[in-house]
Amino acid sequence: MTIELSRRGFCIGTALIGLQSASSIAFARTEDGTVKLGLVAPMSGPNARYGAFSLRGAEMAAKEINAAGGVGGRKINVMPADSQGTPVEGVSATRRLIDQNQVDYIIGDVSSSVTLAMQPVAEDAGVLLLNAASSNPMITYKAGVGGFKWTFRNYPTDENRALIVLQYAAEKKGFTKYAVLSVDTDYGRAAIAFTKKYLPRFNSQILTEDYYKEGEVDFRSVLSKIRDSGAQAIIMYGNADSTPIVGRQMIEVGIAGKIPLIGNAEFNTASSIKAAPKALEGAIEAAAWLPAYDSPKSKAFVEKFIAEYGEAPNNHAYVHWETVHLLAKAIEQAQSVDREKVRAALSAIHYDSAVGEVTFDDHNQARLPMILLEIEHGKPAIKGAYSAEIDYPK
Repeated sequence: MTIELSRRGFCIGTALIGLQSASSIAFARTEDGTVKLGLVAPMSGPNARYGAFSLRGAEMAAKEINAAGGVGGRKINVMPADSQGTPVEGVSATRRLIDQNQVDYIIGDVSSSVTLAMQPVAEDAGVLLLNAASSNPMITYKAGVGGFKWTFRNYPTDENRALIVLQYAAEKKGFTKYAVLSVDTDYGRAAIAFTKKYLPRFNSQILTEDYYKEGEVDFRSVLSKIRDSGAQAIIMYGNADSTPIVGRQMIEVGIAGKIPLIGNAEFNTASSIKAAPKALEGAIEAAAWLPAYDSPKSKAFVEKFIAEYGEAPNNHAYVHWETVHLLAKAIEQAQSVDREKVRAALSAIHYDSAVGEVTFDDHNQARLPMILLEIEHGKPAIKGAYSAEIDYPK
């Protein structure tokens, strides 16, 4: 069953063109006549590819907005700064954008550790930090009523993912009994900790709990234990290279096609499915966005990106493209580039993204739908976009 999301008719180009000229005084702030938008991302180092896609998405959005007349008649100037994927360099990049480039808004970073380091710098300067790609929940815990009023995040957290996967499994598949087979890393253990947090909401329980080391190749004993446990599904958060191995050994112990995988370990890739199609059948995972998502805005973005850059966009390109449009909408609604007014506009915004409506909670975290995938007949099927409310720590 596909969940259809209600959408407001939204066209940022038309809205920007239609701004009254009387509002131009409110926008007269930057000396060079532009809206200065800093972008902190890994432009070099091992994660440079993520930074390249992030910059392309942001620049494409700015180009679209500028072609439609800009924001209050002012063009958006994207000013990239290299974090190299490290907190130290991310902080240096943030300070340069604030002190030397005098930006009022910053989007960044891809890495959660970098974003966490950037938060107090942006807070001290009173500069809006709008995150588009970090997933650590601690960023949100510390934002809004958590303390950092200038930090907003337009991206689902690891907690969002764990909750939505569990919600779908419980409400749509009727699962209440689970076995855990997750990677023994901060990511893998945190995903299970978040899952446990929401088990009572769905009257569910974990019957067995096991973690594997990166590079491990023998899962037979654990899978045999799961087979005899009474579990209805295996919760797996881990590495893509482990999924085909787990799938093949699920066939060996006789649980393929009987106990599906749920979580996030690239179940939906062609290589994973090909390695063990019977075991991957029924696997469930959540994604922030996919190029195949069937919405007019998403399709238009993919087509335009390919025409512009000659390759398909990834998730980082999409979320940065969408976040620039989101910020432009907030500036438009504030009818000012004043930081306080734009911050207030973001807090109250209702923005129609390619996946669904975006609003922010009191921790400045976007209430974002996530796309649910389920492997059906050997192919990933998009089951719709789902959202859920996070329970914040007291």
